[in-house]
Amino acid sequence: MKSNQRRIPFIYKLIAGLILFIAVFIVAIVFGAVNISAKDIYLAIASEETSEAISIIRDIRLPREIAAVFVGAALAIAGAIMQGMTRNPLADPGLLGLTSGANAALAFTIALIPSANFFGIMVACFIGSAIGAMMVFGIGSMKKGGFSSYRIVLAGAAVSAFLYAIAEGIGLYFRISKHVSMWTAGGLVGTTWSQLQVIVPIITIGIFIAIALSKQLTIISLSEEVAVGLGQKTIQIKAILFIVIILLAGAAVALVGNMAFIGLIVPHITRFIVGTDYRFIIPMSAVVGGIFMLLADTVGRTIYAPFETSVIAIVAIMGLPFFLLIVRKGGNAFS
Repeated sequence: MKSNQRRIPFIYKLIAGLILFIAVFIVAIVFGAVNISAKDIYLAIASEETSEAISIIRDIRLPREIAAVFVGAALAIAGAIMQGMTRNPLADPGLLGLTSGANAALAFTIALIPSANFFGIMVACFIGSAIGAMMVFGIGSMKKGGFSSYRIVLAGAAVSAFLYAIAEGIGLYFRISKHVSMWTAGGLVGTTWSQLQVIVPIITIGIFIAIALSKQLTIISLSEEVAVGLGQKTIQIKAILFIVIILLAGAAVALVGNMAFIGLIVPHITRFIVGTDYRFIIPMSAVVGGIFMLLADTVGRTIYAPFETSVIAIVAIMGLPFFLLIVRKGGNAFS
């Protein structure tokens, strides 16, 4: 069956993924505390009419679900790049210090620069992501023998716990725990068009750069020696990809807070669908990541409507079994 799947041209798989994505996006717009009709969706997009349902679509649901799509795509691609660069099946922005670093930087910014706007918070998240990742990779490479999958994960767990403790300490000391927790809870509530205007271009640029370097990433994911032998400038490519990871993870955290497991799960699912070529993994990860995040947000909004269940709780419930399966299979659960 797997060989038959691999014979299907990638373009057909991508079209099928996009069709499913559109269907899930419509479902996400329709269902919630207030159910919306397909006619309301059409009127909200194609006309200038106003009504309660149309206002809900334009001002609340559309920006929220667009944010879900871009956050899911950003974290999925960041995870795929990290797994390819490190050849570590457990690599994930949430497990390797990026989201915890961004979270700590966000707490610092709220405490020390309370007047900072969304762009300022986003820049702080980029810096925090870089610091968190450098701490993890620095600690993970201290022992002789360099990186290993499990050493990096252990370093990531330790650094993440440390940075989260810093964020909590800042929140308690400056009495801003409520403000910090609003971000760390990981949700899309209150997403606005103005926030999307800042975040969407950055994530889009990151995605396009990742696609442009996907061929080089495929070679690096196979072997460092092979990449060098083929004339790849591995240091420069890794530096650019590392910047892309920081942009994607930092932007996602700035918008929705800490969101673990998406960057771990989605690349494994994508490799099962399209194989190990990152020219196919990167674009398909964007589609699958968007679908995954849309589903998680829709479940969070509808499972106990009109009250909301935190989307990070939904993602954790969905993600933990995948994580345990990947650990048990040594990274080959979906290969």
